[in-house]
Amino acid sequence: MIKLLICDDHAMVRSGLAMLLHGKHDIEVVGEASEGEESLRLSAELKPDVVLMDLSMPHGMDGMTATTELKKLLPEIAVLILTMHDDDEYLFRAIGAGASGYILKNAPHDELISAIQMIAGGNAYLYPTATKRLMSEYLSKMKNGEDAGPYESLSEREKEILGWIAKGYSNKEIAENLIISVKTVETHKSHLMDKLGLRTRPELIQFALKKGLLRFE
Repeated sequence: MIKLLICDDHAMVRSGLAMLLHGKHDIEVVGEASEGEESLRLSAELKPDVVLMDLSMPHGMDGMTATTELKKLLPEIAVLILTMHDDDEYLFRAIGAGASGYILKNAPHDELISAIQMIAGGNAYLYPTATKRLMSEYLSKMKNGEDAGPYESLSEREKEILGWIAKGYSNKEIAENLIISVKTVETHKSHLMDKLGLRTRPELIQFALKKGLLRFE
């Protein structure tokens, strides 16, 4: 059985999802959380295989922060983002936070069930239109002879910091993990962004995805 924890701030949404999913295709809903901090506590207690996480929760910890913290504490648990935001920036941020999948709330029920099964099996899932957009952009760049930047020109430290940034860590968190100063992190970040010709975090995350620097748990 796939053990599933549902995290959404609307009780009716949680109840509806639980009724829809429980017992379907070997899915067992083991708990419900109304905000991010509660999802962390229940995940530690119930050890679900998948957490179905809403991004927009105005009360308590939001879904993006909860995903980041959950992957730090319990990296073996897969997170599937269920959201209304059909937006590349949210998508890239969710992947950077460690989510294994991203699906819209208006997706057909069968698609949601398939997404849960896929990430429970260790695979990644993106809703079809997002995959199409990413592939179209990538193929367009390939056709025009464009590249995201001379990755090989980065120093080993710059490559290391690139990986941390792409996974959603702040400059302070990177500095603490690498035991260097925040200013040093900022300097390396500035240099690597210049070398790669990148300007924004979503561009950086897309580059990291293409280079295989971000891997789905």
